Amino acid sequence: MEFKFFYHFGNFLLMLKGMFSRPENMKMYWKQFMQQCVDIGVGSFGIVFIISLFMGGVTTLQTAYQLVSPIIPRSTIAQVVRDTIILEFAPTLTSIVLAGVVGSKIASELGNMRISEQIDALEIMGINTKGYLIAPKILAAVLMIPVLVAIAGFLGIWGGKEAGELSGVLSGQEFMQGLRQEFKAYNVFFAMAKSYTFGFIIASVSAYYGYNVTGGALEIGKASTTAVVVSCVLVLFMDYALTAILL
Repeated sequence: MEFKFFYHFGNFLLMLKGMFSRPENMKMYWKQFMQQCVDIGVGSFGIVFIISLFMGGVTTLQTAYQLVSPIIPRSTIAQVVRDTIILEFAPTLTSIVLAGVVGSKIASELGNMRISEQIDALEIMGINTKGYLIAPKILAAVLMIPVLVAIAGFLGIWGGKEAGELSGVLSGQEFMQGLRQEFKAYNVFFAMAKSYTFGFIIASVSAYYGYNVTGGALEIGKASTTAVVVSCVLVLFMDYALTAILL
């Protein structure tokens, strides 16, 4: 088990090292990068939108259910919802969902190219496939996943406000009052730091498993599943590590 870990970790580092070479055709790399930004960012917006709204609404209702003391002002509910979504739900939950959506797509796409020998054909033509196929995916994920996390944070808080008003738990004015109470800008920086880290993990781990597929169509499915599982575990591990270091 230990040797297997070091084998994969060493290969992973070699893959990252192989990406850093001078691009043969910068225009083609840019086109590939923009295509990945559209696939990762725009392609994942729908699921992020739905999850964020309901995540915020459920957080508001559950917080109101737990804060039953008449001494605690209702505006505290909004304060708890704001900090919970910014610190944890928006970056971590969104990234775990994106590990399934984006990670499996990257792994299966590269796996299919490896099985159909498209990667071998590109290498015979003298193209650095690690730089051409993997680097744009990682750069696009590092750029777009923090954007999706920021959108998720906004939508989560808005969803919490709407749920509070619709259920009669607290008014919009009380929610806005709680939203402004004791706000720390550092929390937003912390959420963004996590989202950049998670974006890199999701794209690089998925690309590694997809790029190194051997066998046939069955192995592509296994590689996609492994990529998603490993990405989710690493996201949760780094979530704990960053929280321990930065907070």
